[in-house]
Amino acid sequence: MTDRRPVVAPDRLIAELVPPRHFAAASFETYVPDLAHPSQAEARARLQRAALQVVDSSGRAGFWRRHKVEPVAVYLDGGFGVGKTHLLAALAHAVGVERTAYGTFVEYTNLVGALAFLPTVEALAAKRLVCIDEFELDDPGDTVLMSRLLRELADRGVSLAATSNTLPGSLGEGRFAAEDFLREIQALAARFEVLRIDGDDFRHRSVVTDAEGLADDEVRTAAGDHEGATLDDFGALLDHLATVHPSRYGALLDGVRLVGLTGLRAVPTQDVALRVVVLVDRLYDRDVPVLLGGAGESVLFSPEMLEGGYRKKYLRALSRLGALAADGAALVG
Repeated sequence: MTDRRPVVAPDRLIAELVPPRHFAAASFETYVPDLAHPSQAEARARLQRAALQVVDSSGRAGFWRRHKVEPVAVYLDGGFGVGKTHLLAALAHAVGVERTAYGTFVEYTNLVGALAFLPTVEALAAKRLVCIDEFELDDPGDTVLMSRLLRELADRGVSLAATSNTLPGSLGEGRFAAEDFLREIQALAARFEVLRIDGDDFRHRSVVTDAEGLADDEVRTAAGDHEGATLDDFGALLDHLATVHPSRYGALLDGVRLVGLTGLRAVPTQDVALRVVVLVDRLYDRDVPVLLGGAGESVLFSPEMLEGGYRKKYLRALSRLGALAADGAALVG
């Protein structure tokens, strides 16, 4: 990847705002509610109605004004693994991916960084629905930016849907995430309908992984044996990521089927760590297996980082990287 310096046109950045490959076939029919938690079926039914509302609003802002109602604005509140992202992707597919922009909170903030604020508003206002997965409240500046962006879109008649969650074991099992979200979006809070989704993590996965890294020579050999594989020294990759805008990290992976990294070690600073989080998210969205040499992912973030303000980001990255590393290890096993 260190040899790649992608140039990404604005149109591509907008076109790539679609549900990730993980959820390319997600629908309301394939979401199976847990009967022990009725809120799951209730949330699905409400989103099915929301999809019909959005599709029927062909006049967009004019439609909402004529009928004296606000555009749809729903927030899915719940813990890890209860199907929020599945339902959000199902909503996008039901409305139509050509009518919908779907991305994570970080993808939208990176989009504003790449295009500037007003061009981003104009591009997204052409959609009927904007979906924001994993709305994050750990960066005040980005939160204010996203609140302003959502307000501009809602004022133009664009419907909105968002998710976020709290860490497993957090007080209230995520119930305070909705309160935090509504407080931070301020002027928009009254427009949002909160859909609580209770349940257990269906993946039953550990948040932090402890897998040891592969031998660097094993990573080099495996990468050389697989078509479409990249091979990079981890330190060199970190230096390279600093020269590429995060909105282009997805383009770094064009045509990549396997990522090999040698010399994995702890990242030195917070800014570097946050760039790694974005790269891991793009790898996960594209289901790209990874081979991790060196010390493995368990040492990636320091104990101080894992206890700090970006804790949720780092734990999510470790969980996702662990899953991708397991896929990569299976290829060489």
